[in-house]
Amino acid sequence: MEQAEFKPAVYTPEKYFALEAQSVERHEYFDGELFVMAGASKRHNSIANNALVLSLADARARGCQVFTSDVRVAVQEGRHYTYPDLVISCDPDDQRDDYLIRRPVMIVEVTSPGTADYDRTGKFRQCQKLSSLRHYLLVSQTQWSVEWYRCNDAGEWVITLLNEAADVLEVPDLGLKVPLADIYDDPDVPFLRVVPPTATAE
Repeated sequence: MEQAEFKPAVYTPEKYFALEAQSVERHEYFDGELFVMAGASKRHNSIANNALVLSLADARARGCQVFTSDVRVAVQEGRHYTYPDLVISCDPDDQRDDYLIRRPVMIVEVTSPGTADYDRTGKFRQCQKLSSLRHYLLVSQTQWSVEWYRCNDAGEWVITLLNEAADVLEVPDLGLKVPLADIYDDPDVPFLRVVPPTATAE
């Protein structure tokens, strides 16, 4: 998610939905406040598009749908709505709703230096409240690095770091097998073995 600009105001969810239906800008909603979503860089867009293309066929084969950042997710109904860079849902009710995802199984955020800490901490804590969510990915746009958080059978979130040229993101329950090199099929993103700060999943 690109850095958001704070817009101090108080909105009901109904007013928020009405605004979004008419606005050319997208807004994240949290506790009555709106955040204008800034435009993405070309590098950000390239990485997000690569992830979309690489996940489409496999997810669809499992009866799932894949959406990019124009589709809103209800992280907490009536309290928190956001636009992930990529979201996968396998829930039939989500497929019948034209505008909102309520039961995502995977959320992917392409991080920037200004959003990485929030995506890794505050936003992740909020997304953990989604009972359907099993995978939360943070994809760096400044180096080859994917942080893959997954919820195991015990309900615990564990992290796998992918940052080697030969690494492959394999998600059996979604049928995904995505080489890291294909996500970063962009000469502007350097290959660096730099480990991001350790995050504690709550």
